[in-house]
Amino acid sequence: MTLEQLRTFLAVARMGGVRRAAEQMNISQPAVSARISSLESYLGTELFARVSTGVVLTRKGMLLRQHAEQVMAILERIKGDVMSEDSISSLLRLGVAETVAQTWLPEFLRELHRNFPRLKIEVSVDISLNLREMLLDRSLDLTILMGPISEYSVDNLDLPPFELAWYRPVDLPDPDLSVTPVITYNRNSRPYRELMQQLRDRHGIAAQIFPTNSLSTGFEMVASGIGVGILPQELGRRLVEEERIATFDPGWLPSPLRFTAAYIGEPRNELITRAARVAQQIAIAHHEAIYA
Repeated sequence: MTLEQLRTFLAVARMGGVRRAAEQMNISQPAVSARISSLESYLGTELFARVSTGVVLTRKGMLLRQHAEQVMAILERIKGDVMSEDSISSLLRLGVAETVAQTWLPEFLRELHRNFPRLKIEVSVDISLNLREMLLDRSLDLTILMGPISEYSVDNLDLPPFELAWYRPVDLPDPDLSVTPVITYNRNSRPYRELMQQLRDRHGIAAQIFPTNSLSTGFEMVASGIGVGILPQELGRRLVEEERIATFDPGWLPSPLRFTAAYIGEPRNELITRAARVAQQIAIAHHEAIYA
């Protein structure tokens, strides 16, 4: 019985099928099946039963899962206590929201590489809703998104907020929000929902919102005169300095954007936990430097 067999067994048990376990582990389905078959042969018992949706644990399989999770938890504690950062060689699948990608992500990646020089990193930039789903189905290891994620297996580290600001075209000195389109985050986001409610409460159902999945596109839409925008203050400063857009104050402002570094905490993975803490440190340092 090997550790790889136990890791594979746990992956199949958690994912409920060989195919999804193979995708999570980035190995072939035949390799997963062979490890499970070898483990069952060694133990002399069936660990899984087939059902229409995949596989489920047998009674013996449920007993093994308890022991296997204890073994893996001990291994992760050994890594945390003993293993040096420069000896860690693994793959980190990182998902980030665009707000972070355009601000402190490069600093975070540099610090990760400095701490874990042998670490391979894959970065995906997407909306927070999609990042959440990819984390929960284990296709991402660490996500930095508008959070937190309320799921028992997920750990969330709070990150500093991003302040929002109102932006207008330079030739529109006094926007009327009851008729001027408002450009902001995509419709599957908390800022969109909050803004929609505020506009309807203040200006009725005639108020318009133009959502976008791209913050860069949103700022360009404001600069081209399509409408006004409620967008991250930090990202708008350069365009204001270049006099391509201007700020204005309609008398109210949505709440700041709250972000978290979210990752699967059960089972614990020491590398991912360390990476999340590095993200938190970098985010705090970046926020203090910007708003000092």
